[in-house]
Amino acid sequence: QVQLVESGGGLVQPGGSLRLSCAASGFTLDWYAIGWFRQAPGKEREGVSCISGSASSTYYADSVKGRFTISRDNAKNTVYLQMINLKPEDTAVYFCAAGALLGDCSGSAADFDSWGQGTQVTVSS
Repeated sequence: QVQLVESGGGLVQPGGSLRLSCAASGFTLDWYAIGWFRQAPGKEREGVSCISGSASSTYYADSVKGRFTISRDNAKNTVYLQMINLKPEDTAVYFCAAGALLGDCSGSAADFDSWGQGTQVTVSS
């Protein structure tokens, strides 16, 4: 059974940090592009970051550039999203997704077809 499980979310103060993990089971992440998306209440889902299967390219939304870093550890079958200098506007449910696309990823949800259940990130004082 193909499954993606996110973890690492929580409540953090503005300026704080969190590291989200996306662990795969039932398949290996090698060569799959992995994306992180988020959805805040009343807002559309937003592509936050993604990393290509070869890890040769990454994408970041303008709103998170310089603050978020995506990485992958294929040996652990896990992709990470390190988030620093968090802002209240980063509050959302964060989802990871896998897609068997070639080349660069752009953060488009249409490129991904396996999704996790999400983890809540709340940035508040």
